[in-house]
Amino acid sequence: MAQTSIEREHIPKRRQDNILIRFFKQWDIQLMVLPALALIFVFAYIPMYGVLMAFQDYSIFKGMAASPWVGFKHFQMFFESPEFLNVMRNTIVISLMKFFIGFPAPILLALMLNEVRNMAFKRVVQTVSYLPHFLSWVIVAGFAMSLLSTDNGSINILLQKFNLIEEPISFLSIPEYFWGILVTTGVWKEIGFGSIVYLAAIAGVDPHMYEAADIDGASKFRQILTITLPTIMPVVTIFMILQIGNLLTAGFEDILLLGVNPVLRDVADVIDTYVYRVGIQNSRFSYATAVGLFKAVISVGLLTIANFVARKSGNSLW
Repeated sequence: MAQTSIEREHIPKRRQDNILIRFFKQWDIQLMVLPALALIFVFAYIPMYGVLMAFQDYSIFKGMAASPWVGFKHFQMFFESPEFLNVMRNTIVISLMKFFIGFPAPILLALMLNEVRNMAFKRVVQTVSYLPHFLSWVIVAGFAMSLLSTDNGSINILLQKFNLIEEPISFLSIPEYFWGILVTTGVWKEIGFGSIVYLAAIAGVDPHMYEAADIDGASKFRQILTITLPTIMPVVTIFMILQIGNLLTAGFEDILLLGVNPVLRDVADVIDTYVYRVGIQNSRFSYATAVGLFKAVISVGLLTIANFVARKSGNSLW
């Protein structure tokens, strides 16, 4: 039977009533969300007011209210800066290297750990691979510098033992090696912790599917391709969307610590370190805010495009 116009008018009101009823029935659970909402509001939304500095000649003595408006002046200065192309090149190349190497690495580790049947060995591997995530980049960078040092560095000693080099190589003083060292260090630090989500997703795969595949004579590799990967693909897609949204976030702490040598400036200067250098060290607050806003707008655009494309496969953030 078709709905009358009066019944259709009452549908939105009924839905609102249902939402309110569910909210009050779950008031204790909803209350637990309030601290998280408060943190997001204080640390994510209130600071958005500072974005206005990108359109002003901000003076710390005058304040935002008295600082003159200059429109898109600072954006134009960044686009016309001689450092623009170099900063964008470094940001894009490092981000793409981290994406194509660092993104699949936890997935591969999770797939391999899932096939390990010796539980003691599996726990040891998991523990060893998780630990670097809990170390600060100061410790990790110091560890990498010690390994690559020309004075008793393990890498140089090993290469000399195998007669691959005659003299120690100063790896962190050679621009051609920096990107590889940076990406390798980042993968080593995060691969274990990143695999936790994928291991949890793999644990949810129905074991009867593997049993049926065994009966049909499918190899382990074939089972991974036809059962495991398609099952965890929604999780992979969500994390891929988030990773694409952060494509211009090439890193900050790792680059700042490993790229401390001035010789590496041409290959180590990315948007985040550039903003820190011109904004904090040189006190060009409006200019740095404009650069940061430019990065944020591009990131939102990439996130939207990635989500739109992923929606075609039935997996998206919204």
